[in-house]
Amino acid sequence: MDLADGLIDHPYDVYARLRDSAPVHRITGPDGTPAWLVTRYEDVRAALGDPRLSLDKAHATAGTYKGFALPPALDANLLNMDPPDHTRIRRLVSRAFTPRRVEHLREPIRRTADRLLDGFGPHGTIDLVAAYAAPLPITVICDLLGIPDEHRLDFRVWTDTLVAPDPARPGAGREAVVAMLGYLTRLLADKRAEPADDLLSDLIAVRDEGDRLTEDELMSLAFLILFAGYENTVQLIGNAVLALLRHPEQFAALRKDPARLPAAVEEFARYEGPALFGIRRFPTEDVTIGGVTVPAGETVWVSLSAANRDPARFPDPDRLDLGRDASGHLALGQGIHYCLGAPLARAETEIAVGAVLERFPDLALADEDIRWRPSLRARGLLALPVTY
Repeated sequence: MDLADGLIDHPYDVYARLRDSAPVHRITGPDGTPAWLVTRYEDVRAALGDPRLSLDKAHATAGTYKGFALPPALDANLLNMDPPDHTRIRRLVSRAFTPRRVEHLREPIRRTADRLLDGFGPHGTIDLVAAYAAPLPITVICDLLGIPDEHRLDFRVWTDTLVAPDPARPGAGREAVVAMLGYLTRLLADKRAEPADDLLSDLIAVRDEGDRLTEDELMSLAFLILFAGYENTVQLIGNAVLALLRHPEQFAALRKDPARLPAAVEEFARYEGPALFGIRRFPTEDVTIGGVTVPAGETVWVSLSAANRDPARFPDPDRLDLGRDASGHLALGQGIHYCLGAPLARAETEIAVGAVLERFPDLALADEDIRWRPSLRARGLLALPVTY
């Protein structure tokens, strides 16, 4: 099967059929090359933690994987690495995203959310993605990295272009990469000349004061933190609000008892997470998954969304249930490659959704014809038109 068939508009129907028919499927991947797709919860969870399934493209059999080619200065990132390099780099940056550090960011995040909502006025119709779900995480991650206000819209445009390329502009993705690399090169030079109290200056100090980061690793890490820190959270916020608007009884219950928000965020992530798939993997030896032997070097895609809707793990999985125990969901990964920014994404989503519930009790969809972004990289909305 072609991986793109039906997955944009009706992914869970497709996944249900695939899970029911077989644990592992031979498919055509997003890059047009053959691959293997894993859909059942237990198999996906095991695959995410299997050290024989490498993220390093060096283990791919020649000609079996194309992917999106990044320049070396952006490609040396955690999504393409195994231990020990992955362990070394992750350790250097992980302290910026600990639950304790994120707790100190909650107040600034709430101030940003309130400022954005203040701009709505007392009533009207608005695209909640463009006006709220997108600018909130880009503001938070740019504040953390120390990126000036005047360049933040550029990053939103570049990131959106990479995640959901426009078929009418085949060169747009390459242009976005060139522009982002050029800007980051200039920004790192500026931070070296005038360090500030931000994460990017701290990472530069790690690079320049020791031998723990190469220049490409530094650049790639800045790129990944910015890209993933924005992209995952904007989708999670938008998808969560849409889920509530389509389940008004859950909207009302959560507004009545906002203390349930942290648990609700886990159910939002399970029900309509920001990623259809985990990062592609390449077996370093022949590996058996769900009774199917996958040869070394071939591409493996694990479906996080299919696993999160597996009835063998989550009863009645296609129902949004904010009272369920959604722990164990795989929306943010599993094992050593678990999402580095998960505590921050959770906090932003909790605060963003809570602020909307508090401010606009009569929030409603302005258009039932909701369109999803034409992307297999991220499960998110093109727009979320609402009245308030």
